[in-house]
Amino acid sequence: MNSVAMLGNSPRILGEEYAEARDAISRVIQLGDFDASSALRVKVSGETPWDSWWLSFLRGGQVNYTSGRTSTLRSVDLFSSVGGLSLGVAQAALALGYKLNPELAADLDQDALSTYEANFKPVQIAHKSVRSLVDFQVLGDSDRAELAYEPLALEEASHISKGVDVIMGGPPCQGHSSLNNHTRGNDIRNDLYLTLPALAIALDSSTVIIENVPRVVLDHGRVVRSSIKVLRDAGYFVTDGVLSADEFGWPQTRSRHFLIASKTRQPMDIEEAKGKFGKSARPLNWLIGDLESKFDPDSLFDSVPALSPENQKRIAWLFENNAYELADHVRPVCHQDGHTYPSVYGRLYETKPSPTITTGYQSPGRGRYVHPTQPRVLTSHEAARIQGFPDGFLFTAGSGKKLQRSHLQKWIGDAVPSILGYVAGLIALETLV
Repeated sequence: MNSVAMLGNSPRILGEEYAEARDAISRVIQLGDFDASSALRVKVSGETPWDSWWLSFLRGGQVNYTSGRTSTLRSVDLFSSVGGLSLGVAQAALALGYKLNPELAADLDQDALSTYEANFKPVQIAHKSVRSLVDFQVLGDSDRAELAYEPLALEEASHISKGVDVIMGGPPCQGHSSLNNHTRGNDIRNDLYLTLPALAIALDSSTVIIENVPRVVLDHGRVVRSSIKVLRDAGYFVTDGVLSADEFGWPQTRSRHFLIASKTRQPMDIEEAKGKFGKSARPLNWLIGDLESKFDPDSLFDSVPALSPENQKRIAWLFENNAYELADHVRPVCHQDGHTYPSVYGRLYETKPSPTITTGYQSPGRGRYVHPTQPRVLTSHEAARIQGFPDGFLFTAGSGKKLQRSHLQKWIGDAVPSILGYVAGLIALETLV
């Protein structure tokens, strides 16, 4: 057993510190009378040790735990896509002296699972609906919700021995999204949220991490309150709330709702986590400034799609007028008589955080996605950096398949920033220390 695990139910995280030496950066997670330490060889030096750590990580630096031997945590990732959430949680595990060992990744996107498999080497992958992995029924909703019977793991999930350490996932969020004006809050996909607590109970998972859009709390079926109720009935301690990437130093204003549960003890409150790990948001050029020189029209990852002549003229107008919002007379006719979308066709600010990256990051008509200093939209490499994917992360559609631009747009745009997975992971996994 490693030195971290020997502590048992030690006090929760007291703080996090970064320090920079000549050839390495150290990170210390303070756990009562014990410090969990890790180190990263410097690839780039930032203004602060925190800057140096995360820039080095994103540019391919390898993190090593330095307080002793690490132990393994078994994980399950549902609705995994390419593993954006697993990426952040794995870094949190490493910071606490653990190595994440994925037992199962499940998603309907087979090509995304190929990328997950290439990066995380799970024991099993399940290309199917997550709903088919667990037999359960919830009666009532909100504070009246209860399981009709003990959930049962099915198919690939039935091969996993009980006592898995963490079950995580980001159920489809389109039904909750503010961009969905048709079935918002009343979408059958919203009920998939309940598969996570159900499978966690079926596999007796020690911790649970569920992420979604902030509007998930307004769902017609009250899936968040229902999940909290069934988890508490099963003996879990639960916390939930909204985390925003820019609150933790990241140059993106993306917010996500997290529900975090533990069978060991009450997880740290979301607001307390903001106080312990909060940082001032860095400017966008801090994150992607070095990638301007890597633009390559022959590279799918470092190029942009061909734009219509109209959109090329709109981007040119922004730079000719040193503007960040497109004037109405240059917009499409449907916008010229007034609109409520000032950021659409907008140019990113070099000195401010990026807005939320979505699957439309290579279309100027889908948001503020024009590059801050070059007359073009973002490359997939730049968008991946903003989402917290390190340069060494391998995007692949699998053996014999050609990776398409549409793959990258979907996988990168739908991902949760790894900094949020890191913070949520610290909150959850700290209860196991």
